[in-house]
Amino acid sequence: MRVLATQRLPGPAWDELTDVVIGALDIPHDDAEALVAPGERIDDAVLDLLPALRLVANYGVGYDQVDVKACRARGVEVTNTPGVLDAATADLAFALLLATRRRLVEGDRHVRGGDWGTGWSQTPFLGREVTGSTLGIVGLGRIGGAMGRRARGFEMRVVYHQRTPGDEPGLEYRTLDELMQESDVVSIHAPLTPETTGLISRERLALLRDGATLVNTARGGLVDEEALVEELVSGRISAGLDVFVHEPAVPAALFGLANVVLTPHIGSATVETRAAMTRVVVDNLLAAERGEPLVTPVP
Repeated sequence: MRVLATQRLPGPAWDELTDVVIGALDIPHDDAEALVAPGERIDDAVLDLLPALRLVANYGVGYDQVDVKACRARGVEVTNTPGVLDAATADLAFALLLATRRRLVEGDRHVRGGDWGTGWSQTPFLGREVTGSTLGIVGLGRIGGAMGRRARGFEMRVVYHQRTPGDEPGLEYRTLDELMQESDVVSIHAPLTPETTGLISRERLALLRDGATLVNTARGGLVDEEALVEELVSGRISAGLDVFVHEPAVPAALFGLANVVLTPHIGSATVETRAAMTRVVVDNLLAAERGEPLVTPVP
C-alpha cells in the first residue's frame, strides 16, 4: 500500500513500511492509498488531490484537524493514537502547573540574567501553594485521569467536570461553573469538537478566583483566547499554555508577561511516547494493507 507522509515519523516502527513517499499536500498524489500528515488540515481540498486514498492515519489522539465526515463520505477510514501518550501529556500538564504556581521560569530568567543581587530574600518570587490546593479537571478521560492521579500524589483536592458524571474514587464531580469557582488550578483535558469550542468562555474565566491558574495541554480552541489574554494582562490569574488557537501563532501580548508559561505543543514530546505513537500509526497502516480490522479507528 502506497503511503504518503508529509514527514518521517520517529522510532524504529517507521522502517517497517516499504512503500512511503514523503511529499506535500498541495499537489496531486494519484496513487496514495494512505496518508500520514501530522498536524495538517485534512479536508475536501486535500482529499480531492488523493483519489485513491483509503486511510488517514492520524499521528496523535486528537483528530479535530481531520474532517472525519468528509473522509467517511469518500470511504476513507481515520485512525488515531489513543492510550500511548496519556502519561507524557499529564506529566507536561503537571509540570506547567508547578512551573506556574511556583514561578520557576521567572526564577530561572532572574538567575540567568545576573539579577539575583545580594542573595536570598524573603519576598521575591513568592508563589502559590500546590499541596492542599484544589485542582479542577475539565474532561476526565485518559489524560485527565492521569492528571488526577498525579495531583493526589501532591495531596491536592481534585474536582472534575465532564459531560456525563462518573463514579471516580477520590474525585468530586462539579458543574463546570462550580469547578471554575472552586479551583485554585483548572487543567483542561477535553477534546475539541463543535460543542466544546469556546467551552472556557469569557464568562467562565471571570469565575476564576484571584490568583487561580489555568493549564491547557488539550486544544487552544477550547478557550476564549482573547478573553484569556485580557485576564492574564490584568495579572488577576496565571496560566501554563501548551496549545493555542492559531498555532504556531501565539498572541503577542503574552510574550512580555511573567504570569504565563508558554510551551510549543509538546505534550507528547518524549522519545518514548513519540516512538509509541509511530508504532500505533504503523500498526494501523499494516492492518489496512492486510485487509484486517484497524487497530484504533476513530469513533
